[in-house]
Amino acid sequence: MKNPFLTYGYAGSEYFCDRKTETERLITLLENGNHVALISPRRMGKTGLIKHCFTQPSIKDNYFTFIVDIYATTSLAEFTYKLGLSILNTLKSMERKVWEKFLIAIGSLRSGITLDEFGKPSWNLELGDIKKPEMSLDEIFHYLANAEKPCLIAIDEFQSICGYEDKNVEALLRTYIQDCNNARFVFSGSQRHMMGEMFTSHARPFYQCASMISLKPIEESTYTDFIINHFESRGKCISPNAVSYLYNMVEGTTWYIQKLCNEIFAYADNNVECTITDVDNALERVLEEKTETFQDTIARLTLKQRQLLIALSKEGSNVQPTSGSFIKKYKLSTASSIQRCLSSLLDKDIISSEQGKYYIYDYFFLFWLQREG
Repeated sequence: MKNPFLTYGYAGSEYFCDRKTETERLITLLENGNHVALISPRRMGKTGLIKHCFTQPSIKDNYFTFIVDIYATTSLAEFTYKLGLSILNTLKSMERKVWEKFLIAIGSLRSGITLDEFGKPSWNLELGDIKKPEMSLDEIFHYLANAEKPCLIAIDEFQSICGYEDKNVEALLRTYIQDCNNARFVFSGSQRHMMGEMFTSHARPFYQCASMISLKPIEESTYTDFIINHFESRGKCISPNAVSYLYNMVEGTTWYIQKLCNEIFAYADNNVECTITDVDNALERVLEEKTETFQDTIARLTLKQRQLLIALSKEGSNVQPTSGSFIKKYKLSTASSIQRCLSSLLDKDIISSEQGKYYIYDYFFLFWLQREG
């Protein structure tokens, strides 16, 4: 591969940095019949870890594996649509008898699935075709319970179900999952507070349903070796100081490290050491690339929301925006007005919160705001 620093997808263990302990733990839990709640901030590498685990021989050879991203879903119908689509897209690369069993199981949706010119099933359903999501979900779980191999299903951004317009979705899914002995689930989520509530609160259906894994940043020394080795194996070089500067700039968050390293590598000359200046130049190119998107985001906000967002960018992490000192420092409105703005920014997925503190989770947006402000 020309550029070894992937910004999306999974291309094998050579391009996957460390996570040996987490990989062993996740595989051990799944192979021993446990569901797992995998929790970390966004872009820390949860999906990459799941894909890495699912490609290991002990998993790949003995299980059917499915990954379902429900981040943008808002209802049980959308959840069911995404789950069915993911299962079919995975199975259709296998022999006919494998995916035919799934098609037979999902009777309520079968009319929306056709065979393409190569004789492979094609998902032609629209969301509106899911007329009775509970019935279709029941059919999908019936398939999972009777599949030829045990099934592992990873549901990305699982906390999204908390915002569904439907009632009792958590209880419904908990019942299906509890009764499906042929499947184990990885519930992956980035909202730590919400995920924690779902799996540790006595009052919630998923209470003590899953073993917990909290994904933290990869050690700086480990990531440094990974980066330097990939540069050197391709006739390029980068200084340890530059790597340390980059790592700490984004607090060890995997995707941002990969993106900046990808950018630095793309412009690096052979046998010329990349320095902190190259890191800054790479960041500048990324910010320029994203400027139009960020401008559009800002344009959709009210004046008070923009003022609060800029104040958050200047203050950094662990901010309590409704405190008197914060309001006075940035000449903001009342605490109640700020609370309304925070709720709106959270709903728009522009900021995140953790234990009463608020922050801009997208480092590139944060750096852009700091530069523009």
